[in-house]
Amino acid sequence: MDNEPRSPARAARPRLWLTVVSLVAFVALMALGVWQVERRTGKLALIDRVEQRVHAPAQPIPSRESWPAITAASDEYRHVSVHGRFLHDRETLVQAVTEEGPGYWVLTPLERSDGTTVLINRGFVPSERRDPSTRRDGNPTGEVAVSGLLRVTEPKGGFLRDNLPQHNRWYSRDVVAIAVARDLRNVAPFFIDADAGSRSAGAPIGGLTVIRFPNNHLIYALTWFALAFMLAGRLFVTFRGGLFRRQRFVHEPAGGPDASARRTGSDAGTIVEPT
Repeated sequence: MDNEPRSPARAARPRLWLTVVSLVAFVALMALGVWQVERRTGKLALIDRVEQRVHAPAQPIPSRESWPAITAASDEYRHVSVHGRFLHDRETLVQAVTEEGPGYWVLTPLERSDGTTVLINRGFVPSERRDPSTRRDGNPTGEVAVSGLLRVTEPKGGFLRDNLPQHNRWYSRDVVAIAVARDLRNVAPFFIDADAGSRSAGAPIGGLTVIRFPNNHLIYALTWFALAFMLAGRLFVTFRGGLFRRQRFVHEPAGGPDASARRTGSDAGTIVEPT
C-alpha cells in the first residue's frame, strides 16, 4: 500500500501551501521596497530643508514662549544668532572626536539680558587644553554676539556611555543635565554650535558641526524588489513545469507505446488454451 500513487488532490496540497506562502512573501517584499522608496523621498526632502537652514542668514533665536514647541524636525540646524555674556566659570567639557582629533567640546553658558541662558558649544579643544587655565586668553569678556546652528539636546549619552555628572564626565550635550549640574536657571532647551571664528590663542575651534544623513534607501529598495522578482520567477518556473506535466498526462493516447508498460496483474501472464 505504501507504493500506491497519491491522488491528484493530495499531491496538489503541498504545492498549494507553497504557492500561498510564496505570494505572501512576494507582497511583503514589494511592500518593503515601496517603503524604502518613500523613506528615500522623505530623506531627500529633509536634506534639502537642512541645507536651506544652514546656509540661510542668521536669525535671532526662537522666543522663550516658543521653546516648548521646538523639535528636531522643525528647528534643528537653523542658523541663529544670540547676544549675551559668557559664564566661563561654569563651562562643561564634553568628550568629542573630530577632524582635529580627540578632545572636548567646550559648552559655555551665555547669559542674556532678559535673564535666560543659552548653552553655546564654542567649539573643540584638544585633550592637552582641557584645563581652563590654558585657554584664558581665548575667553571673551563682556557682551558678545554669537552665531551658529541650533541643535536639540542630547539626553541619551554618547559613545555607548552614559553621562556621569557626579564625576563631571560628559559624553553628550544633555542640556537639562548640564543646567542642573552647573546650577543654571531659565535655560533654553537647545544649544548652539558656534560658527567658525578666528583661531585666536586658546580659543576653541568652532564650525566643526558634521551634518550627515545616511541615505542608503535606494540600495535597500532595489534589494527588496530584486528578491521579489526572483521569487516571482521561481513561481513561474514551478507552475510552468507543473502545467506541462499535467498536459502531457492528459493528452497521452490510451493505446500508446507506454500502455503495455502500465499493464499489471494477472492479465500479463494469462495463457488461454484451446478447447
